[in-house]
Amino acid sequence: MVDYAPGMRTIIRDEEWMVKKVEKNNMGNNALYCVGVSPLVKDKEAVFLTDLEEIAVVDPKDVKLVIDGSSFFRRTQLYLESQWRQQIPTDTDLHIGDKAAMDLMPYQLEPAQISLRRPRQRILIADTVGLGKTLEAGILMSELIARGKGRRILVVTVKSMMTQFQKEMWNRFTIPLVRLDSKKIHDIRAKLPSNYNPFSYYDKTIVSIDTLKRDVEYRTHLEKAYWDIIVIDEAQNVAERGDHQAQRSRLAKLLADRSDTMIMLSATPHDGRAKSFASLMNMLDPTAIANPDDYTKDDIKGLCVRRFKKDVKDQVSGSFLERRIELQRCKASAKEEIAFDIFAEMQLQMDLSKTRAQGQLFKTSLEKSLFSSPAACIKSIDARLNKLRKKYSDNEIKDIRALEELKSALENITPSDFSRYQQLLTLLKDKEYGWTGATDDRVVIFTERIETMKYLAARLREDLKMPANAIQEISGAMSDAEQQTIVENFGREEAPVRVLVASDVASEGLNLHYLSHRMIHFDIPWSLMVFQQRNGRIDRYGQQKRPDIRYMMIESNNPRIKGDMRIIEILITKEEQALKNIGDPALLLGKFSIEDEELVVSDAIENGSDADAFSETLDSGEAEFDPFEALMAASADTSEPAKVKNDETLFSDADYLYLAMSYLNQSESHPVEKLQSVSGMEVIVTPDMRKRLTALLPDEAMPQGDYLRLSDDKEFCMGEMKRSMQNNMAETAWPKVQYLWKQHPLFTWVNDKGGLLYGRGEAPFVGIPDKMKPEETIFIVTGSIPNKRSTPLVDEWFGLQYENGRFVKSLSMNELLAHTGFRSTKIPNSASLTETDVAEAEGLLPDAVEHAKKYLDGYYQSYQSHINPLLDEELDKLAELETRHKYYQLSLFESERKKSEQERMVDELFDKFTTWVTDTMSIQNNPYIRIMAVMKGVTR
Repeated sequence: MVDYAPGMRTIIRDEEWMVKKVEKNNMGNNALYCVGVSPLVKDKEAVFLTDLEEIAVVDPKDVKLVIDGSSFFRRTQLYLESQWRQQIPTDTDLHIGDKAAMDLMPYQLEPAQISLRRPRQRILIADTVGLGKTLEAGILMSELIARGKGRRILVVTVKSMMTQFQKEMWNRFTIPLVRLDSKKIHDIRAKLPSNYNPFSYYDKTIVSIDTLKRDVEYRTHLEKAYWDIIVIDEAQNVAERGDHQAQRSRLAKLLADRSDTMIMLSATPHDGRAKSFASLMNMLDPTAIANPDDYTKDDIKGLCVRRFKKDVKDQVSGSFLERRIELQRCKASAKEEIAFDIFAEMQLQMDLSKTRAQGQLFKTSLEKSLFSSPAACIKSIDARLNKLRKKYSDNEIKDIRALEELKSALENITPSDFSRYQQLLTLLKDKEYGWTGATDDRVVIFTERIETMKYLAARLREDLKMPANAIQEISGAMSDAEQQTIVENFGREEAPVRVLVASDVASEGLNLHYLSHRMIHFDIPWSLMVFQQRNGRIDRYGQQKRPDIRYMMIESNNPRIKGDMRIIEILITKEEQALKNIGDPALLLGKFSIEDEELVVSDAIENGSDADAFSETLDSGEAEFDPFEALMAASADTSEPAKVKNDETLFSDADYLYLAMSYLNQSESHPVEKLQSVSGMEVIVTPDMRKRLTALLPDEAMPQGDYLRLSDDKEFCMGEMKRSMQNNMAETAWPKVQYLWKQHPLFTWVNDKGGLLYGRGEAPFVGIPDKMKPEETIFIVTGSIPNKRSTPLVDEWFGLQYENGRFVKSLSMNELLAHTGFRSTKIPNSASLTETDVAEAEGLLPDAVEHAKKYLDGYYQSYQSHINPLLDEELDKLAELETRHKYYQLSLFESERKKSEQERMVDELFDKFTTWVTDTMSIQNNPYIRIMAVMKGVTR
């Protein structure tokens, strides 16, 4: 009876399959969980019962050697290249992510390096705004794809970020994410059987968290889907808040169990509450934190990394230009002073009985809208009057008359009386400011209130005499498609937009820096976190010009207004100081949510705090120790720099693709031409190729015509990305020339084609003149040793050298290629091999396989000696954590039934993780060996 094991290759139903898992039933038979290897079933999963199927185990000793008669051994070279490129890195070094189309900074490699050194790649990347978290996620995803751990990917983000994230992943890493908006999901479901899971239709997708959370049907589908990698962008939105679990949090907890790898991204990763931050850590690793109110940096080591600009400034010389900050002081007009005086004297009955615990006073929120614009304040007044008039008559409460008086004063403020608006107009026209409305010099104007946004957009169009499409608005009231279109157009030279008036929906994550380095805060946020988010839209990685940031400040004679504005001004000053000195401005207020920060400022205003006293409060906050900051700064072991490895096969990416297409064109129609102006090529997309690419790529990345243009010139491709943002509106906003590197999806098609150059059970036999002696034979062998989950822990290519039929030594691939000269594309094929040579080489196969096993046994022993102490350490750590989890859980309940129930849940959790760790780190001494080619010395 065959002893089946994970990693074993089998022939079932005339296709080749790799065994992933073996389960024995009560009858002593096996169920083989397999994944397809041969082209027809590649990557498909199936279960076969050994008592019902005819199963043949692939035996490397039975390989048939086929003499290669092709010119310069091109057939063998392409066959070997197609297989060698599929070798899986089994170490923790970086093999591909550092080669993406980006201006790489060393710190951006660290999250991937930290993750690869852990059994499971689960991490929160919490770098501050503008350092490139999306790119850091792409580096880690690329490394996992290279390791065979990234076939299925799900990215969850906010709707305004979907297109931006999708394009970054494709343009820089050629990771093809299909955008699943509501319409796309509806279309998929319309053409599939009702019981089919729409999340299984595409392997790599990006979806809005708002789309997922609002459809109860999706939960069932998500529970039945599994991904290799799940990425959650803006992860602060899925943290638990108090005892309440929002829909987003429940959704994230569900997804956390649907993938081995999870990557979270957030520039604002916590709200200052230990329990809230612990909820994110427990999504990444449910065993990490026993007591969510009490944990240390050691509990979350390796689960998160957080850096500020000050931490990486030595690595990014010239990449972050120092901001220009300027306060635009706006002297209040006479009509504004009237409104300010009325407001300052106004006392509202509705606020008298309100306690501090009930939040902001209405008068304070009214002041916030007043500081935004008269239009915003009138909107707030109207909304409150409608409520009051439903409860009281006009004479019952003084508040109605007071609010109407203020409203009347505000209605008298014309655009010419609105001092900040007039100052904005003056600034935009000021020669010293230097804004000319050029295509590469656009302006972002932020305001909190929608009414202010609408007012500014309408007035600016008229007073600057600009067409409607030159001044665009963006707010959360728009659909995801509308938001994405506006953001894309803002970064495209040919688009007419010159000014973007944005509500704070645009302050999260969006890249607005491509054609803009100017930002104007028309109203001033009462939150340092909002400052950070807004400014980060233009002051970020990739900005080419010095960021110019202006704050529009009200100057009033009214003492109350003057005092309150002084508090707001202090926020501006302190935010800039904190950015340079401590990295995180949120530390100053000691609060870690926008709402809580606004309440601190509101409290200072409502209590009539002196500005100097408020400043001292911030100064004392700056010196305070923030436990969360300490945890995250120390949680990642970045003492060692990331280790980068350059893998070499026979050919470069460009040479391999060109040679493969040229060779295939001899028997099939696959024309290819080299590009004239840059390194790269133009490939005609045949129906077969289009069919494969259509299954892999989003529609936007598919070549529009019959040609696919690719270049391995990274700088050129980065320029193409920039130009693609500036195309004519009628054209696609995706690059016409795609980045040619090892991870491009076209290589999966080419590798499959190359793998068919020799049949199943065949290997090429080549005669090497000059470099090899006639009595010499070398076997090129690949061998892998899997873990219990069938993931290779050893994956090696090597040579076995024989002379006169006797084994001499093993060779690394570099030694083998140097000895044979087989990297050359000009080795003459003298066709000197005979059937006698074939028979002699095949006679050595059993001995070669035995020597291959001995060679791989060295790797097995080395892995065992290295990993056993680490495995013991990991299991000991889990045992200790299990004790802590039980102690904490049992302390929460008095009922014995409840205690027993919680203890059982903890047992199940740790049994699951212990099994996973053991199966993942334990090697199976059952190597899979393939004879890839045989070389023999010949005379010309």
